[in-house]
Amino acid sequence: MQKHTVSIAFVRAAVEALPPDATARVLDRAGIPSDLLNVPTARVSARAFAALWMAVARDLDDEFFGLDSRRMKVGSFALLCQAVLHCGTIGHALKRCLRTFSIFLDDMEGALRIEHGEAAVRLANRIAEPGRRRFADETFLVMVHGVICWLAGQRIPLLAAEFAWPRPDHAEEYRVMFSQRLAFEAPQTRIRFDARVLAAPVVQDENTLKRFLRSAPQSVFVKYRDEDSWTARLRRRLRGSIDTGWPTLEETAAELRIPSSTLRRRLEAEGTTYQAIKDQLRRDIAIHHLSEGHMSISDIAARLGFQDASAFYRAFRRWTGSQPGEYRSR
Repeated sequence: MQKHTVSIAFVRAAVEALPPDATARVLDRAGIPSDLLNVPTARVSARAFAALWMAVARDLDDEFFGLDSRRMKVGSFALLCQAVLHCGTIGHALKRCLRTFSIFLDDMEGALRIEHGEAAVRLANRIAEPGRRRFADETFLVMVHGVICWLAGQRIPLLAAEFAWPRPDHAEEYRVMFSQRLAFEAPQTRIRFDARVLAAPVVQDENTLKRFLRSAPQSVFVKYRDEDSWTARLRRRLRGSIDTGWPTLEETAAELRIPSSTLRRRLEAEGTTYQAIKDQLRRDIAIHHLSEGHMSISDIAARLGFQDASAFYRAFRRWTGSQPGEYRSR
């Protein structure tokens, strides 16, 4: 099972609409220490962020984090999923999804456009404050893309994601959330994908809807990733090596029957490197064990392939901005 983590930037944005006492309350429900909000490089588990999303929704009675002038009351997302479930195709479902969002929200609207074999979901966002406007765009796109991926039963790869605001510090998260091809300060926020996807059938039913909603919002935020990308394939391969030792890039390339230089170029085309994938995987596994397990820090370091605990301490501080012991105690 993949143990993904989420940037603290999303946690800060999620609680921005709450007063201090409510912020402390929802962070406690999600198991997220409040002092992590002040650590720019901190990360939380995907499970913790999903729990936070639900806690904020219950506190505000708003599944859209209080970003819009109209509340998206608790239960709206489930109603939206019911509304699109019996559409025959992804195209029909996407149009209905966007229309339903326009009923729930006043300040945001998505529109589907088809040009030159590409489909695009374009956003009109009338939220004034820049930070809230950006988080609203992020949340809207995550929800829409997550729903249509679930309806199709597979990750729908995005050709590009373009945003109508400057590049934020957490922009690298978008390569996992949306696409390797990113653009900022664009005329309009939009995601683009192959228009042939619109003709694909909806493959879900009432039974799978129940399972999907039980796992939401984690299923929406982190489930549908490009599992066929070289990054995902290499991450799976490395995860299987935790107990046997990490292979080198050259050894991995030989297993995949491609030259190491080709694998290196393909990873670079996806905006990453072998070492970055290895570090991100070790970071996420470390956070999982520190947050949810009882393994000692020295045992975690050894399991992740560090020669000594001090090397693990230095790496973890570089990844998260805090020491392993501090992270666990928080």
